[in-house]
Amino acid sequence: MPNLNYPLMLLALSSLPVSAQFADIDQADAEVINGCLLMPGTQCAGKDLRGADLRHQDLRKADFTGADLRDADLRHARFDQARLDGADLRGANLNRASLQQTAMRGVNASNASFVGVQGWNLTAQNARFNDADFTGANLEFARFSSSIMHKVIFRAANLEMAWLPKTDLAGADLRDANLQESKMNHANLENADMTGARLHYGTYLNLHMTGCTACPFDWEKQLPMTQLGK
Repeated sequence: MPNLNYPLMLLALSSLPVSAQFADIDQADAEVINGCLLMPGTQCAGKDLRGADLRHQDLRKADFTGADLRDADLRHARFDQARLDGADLRGANLNRASLQQTAMRGVNASNASFVGVQGWNLTAQNARFNDADFTGANLEFARFSSSIMHKVIFRAANLEMAWLPKTDLAGADLRDANLQESKMNHANLENADMTGARLHYGTYLNLHMTGCTACPFDWEKQLPMTQLGK
């Protein structure tokens, strides 16, 4: 017989203070870089971690708000439910990192690599991802509204039900991406390439598509007049 109290147990656990949730982790064994204690729930807002080696670190629910992580090696690190709002991630390597429910609003992650990341429900509105590489990333339910993403690579990425309204995707590589049920209203797709992308059930209202390859040029023509507000 299933334990009907299990969801309540999970809810109670998630509401505990961070220190209580990770009480079994010995701080004495945790590495420290420039005053930043590398462990879950750590408080490293504004820290200078340029070029730091944070590979494989467990940094769930940590606070890196405004931190300088330029050129840092973050491969395979766990940032689930962490806060990186306003952080500088230019040139950082986050390949295979876990960014599930991570807050990255306003980050500058230009030229960063996010190959194969797990980014379910990532929130990264009003951010910069120019020339960033998200090849093969899982970004289901991610939010990139109003972000600047010139020449970003989303090759074969999963963007199902992602929010991309008013996003500047000029020159983006969206080949073979899964954009099913994504929201891209008022986005800029000038010179982007969507060859082979899955576009089923997405919304693509008022897109700028000059020079775009395989963009949904006729999408609005297929809508009922009521949906267009006419």
